[in-house]
Amino acid sequence: MRLGYDLTIEQSQKLVMTPELIQAIQILQFNTQELESYVEEQLLTNPILEISASSSADSTDGENEKSEKDRAEKSEDFQEKDNQEIDWAEHFKEKQYDDISYRQWEYNSDNNDYTYEQYVPSRITLTEHLMFQLQFAPIKHSCRNIGRYIIESLDENGYMTLDTEEIAKELGVSPDKVRIVLDAIHGLEPIGVGARNLKECLLIQLKHQGNHNPMIEEVINNYLEDIAGNRLNNIAKALNATVKEVQEIADIIKGLEPKPGRQFSSAADENRYIIPDVTVEKIDGEYVVTVNESSAPSLTINNYYQKMLINSDKESNISKFLTGRLNSALWLIKSIEQRKQTVYNVVSAVVKYQIDFFEEGPKYLKTLTLKQIADEVGIHESTVSRSINGKYMQSPRGMFEIKYFFTSGVSGNSGEGISSESIKTFIKEIVENEDPKAPLSDQCMAELLAERGIDISRRTIAKYRDEMCLPSSSKRKRY
Repeated sequence: MRLGYDLTIEQSQKLVMTPELIQAIQILQFNTQELESYVEEQLLTNPILEISASSSADSTDGENEKSEKDRAEKSEDFQEKDNQEIDWAEHFKEKQYDDISYRQWEYNSDNNDYTYEQYVPSRITLTEHLMFQLQFAPIKHSCRNIGRYIIESLDENGYMTLDTEEIAKELGVSPDKVRIVLDAIHGLEPIGVGARNLKECLLIQLKHQGNHNPMIEEVINNYLEDIAGNRLNNIAKALNATVKEVQEIADIIKGLEPKPGRQFSSAADENRYIIPDVTVEKIDGEYVVTVNESSAPSLTINNYYQKMLINSDKESNISKFLTGRLNSALWLIKSIEQRKQTVYNVVSAVVKYQIDFFEEGPKYLKTLTLKQIADEVGIHESTVSRSINGKYMQSPRGMFEIKYFFTSGVSGNSGEGISSESIKTFIKEIVENEDPKAPLSDQCMAELLAERGIDISRRTIAKYRDEMCLPSSSKRKRY
């Protein structure tokens, strides 16, 4: 056997992750906000790129058709010459690039149409609401400072975070004066603010309602855990009362507000504004999918640098730099357009498969996997996953994350898959229609679903019920 080194030539095929391919993959999985941030970054680093000016409002139908035709010609030309060295100066002269391609809508200051959707409402905080009422509270003017200190020490649910001794020591006043001010704050709206614990909060609300039933106060002080567990028989035995009386007391207690300050929670931290990437509309009996053009900014090539590239020497450093920037810009534009097309194809396949959901509702949502859509569209499963990542659909049934339509489930008697969301809808429907004095157990619900052709175990029913925050049959029972 001879050992040695030889130079040989062989052909092989392998996938190479070029920077352009990595960029296309990133753009595909970006949601709307991430894509906007990425495009803004590219606009800062690439002088050839720019946001298109608006021409849709003033252009005629003929100009729009010309724009679409030019765009298609450019796209075909770029695909044909993708792997070839292109003389961009001659290319611009031949194509006579205009300012119509890749335009996006811009706000027109002359437009006098207004919509309330342009404005965000101003929400009053709990502190502001209580401070305003404190001005009219029946306390001395010298005690207002104590009231402000107490209000500012409340947590987001309206509960006290300090005791009266700490406040008195901090402000240098007597604890009795703090208690007087605290009693006044207990009478402010929402009733129950300033309480030190849940029991005190509920008792304050009872007092404000004029309900002085000693049995209700006894239940609040000693049997709140039994109320939460619906163990009304235990309470009835302890208080020597009927179960019906305890049920009425439980209804009164459950009608009180355990967190009086939560209605004033900060909207700035909780609001989530979603811009749908696609819109599904029913037009003439058919569901039409439209990709939201505003979800991706339309880009074009700067005219100044086009002329500079045409007039510059091909061997100059300026020409080489602009050619590199131009290739990068065109690839970015192509990747954004390809992203739109991929998202459109995937969503169209989803709508076609889940047509019963759009026609009949959540109960008819079918099981769907990434592989099914990948085979339908003719792309890889990972591409489908990236194309639905963080993207939302606006449909006649409401706003949904596209991932919502990809659900697991069980097989029905007919062999067709039934999604977990559909089963949850059936469970919720059963609970709403059951006799509250004899609620159905998980096993009974499993038998009812089996009659509908859905073979599911009791443990799975319990799992879905917990996910929907539905209590067990023992806690749903009313006496």
